[in-house]
Amino acid sequence: MTIDILLLLALPASGKSELRRYIASLDPTTARDDLDFAPTVQLDDYPYVHMMRRIAEEVRAAGEPPVFFASDGDPFLDPGDWGTLTQLINLDFADLVDGADRPAVGNAASWLLGRIDDARERAGMAPVISSLLPTTRNHLYGALENEAEQVIDERQTVIATGAERRTIVIELARGGPEGATPPLPAPYGYQYTLAQLDDEILARAAILYVWVEPDESRRKNLERAMPGREGDASVLHHGVPEAVMRREYGTDDLMWLLAEGGGSVIYVHKHDRVFALPTGVFDNREDLTSFLRAPEEEWSPFRLRQLHRELVNATAGLRV
Repeated sequence: MTIDILLLLALPASGKSELRRYIASLDPTTARDDLDFAPTVQLDDYPYVHMMRRIAEEVRAAGEPPVFFASDGDPFLDPGDWGTLTQLINLDFADLVDGADRPAVGNAASWLLGRIDDARERAGMAPVISSLLPTTRNHLYGALENEAEQVIDERQTVIATGAERRTIVIELARGGPEGATPPLPAPYGYQYTLAQLDDEILARAAILYVWVEPDESRRKNLERAMPGREGDASVLHHGVPEAVMRREYGTDDLMWLLAEGGGSVIYVHKHDRVFALPTGVFDNREDLTSFLRAPEEEWSPFRLRQLHRELVNATAGLRV
């Protein structure tokens, strides 16, 4: 039996994406025998964050009041959009499980922006794109078509991989303001976000938390950031603005939730149900993962052995 769904959680730049890359590189036998992983298929909400920043940029350029972000360096205008991102994960998960068709060619931006509006409504907020002037919407569709095509191409690759006999890895980063103490108020933190995930995910999931302190997260965020559009759109090389790092990722509540659950389980209360998610901690406070950003042929065998040993220990209790 292998892990069905793995929620890979951490502050930004903590090593989540590097671990995803390492896990994907393992031969199936090693992944199964050492980590209880089937071949992985991976979901991540960062491409939607990038697209929402691009929408905000184009709306500002069109002279309309800002949406999503007031500037490239600011946090969400409405923190409820953390719920929008979680609903987008739910939609992607459903498409992966059910096998969704590709949107029509030439309709990528319209489809993707409509999907963001749909997710926003599912999170209990008003849609944004449909409230814009028709001229602004048409501008967005033209300006963002190529980038939307890339997001959809990546989505279709995931869907084509399928969920059967796979470990579905879902990567999320959530937090709260610098200096805040748990429990974090909704919509911040993992207590809120986990309860927004679909019941099917919660019923099948385990959590792997990559632990770094917020100041180390900020340092590594600056270290990994590649300037320009290429870095902004990359899971491995994007940088999070400093104001966002301090106001939305200045702390998180995962270790608090784990302590509340007795040290090995996080309890998620949703409606009249309680989900118990087995949870392991990969301690990355002394950096074990940054070397994985290099080309695979440059990975140090010694560091790989060290990383693998710690990952085996962190995942030992996750089989569900």
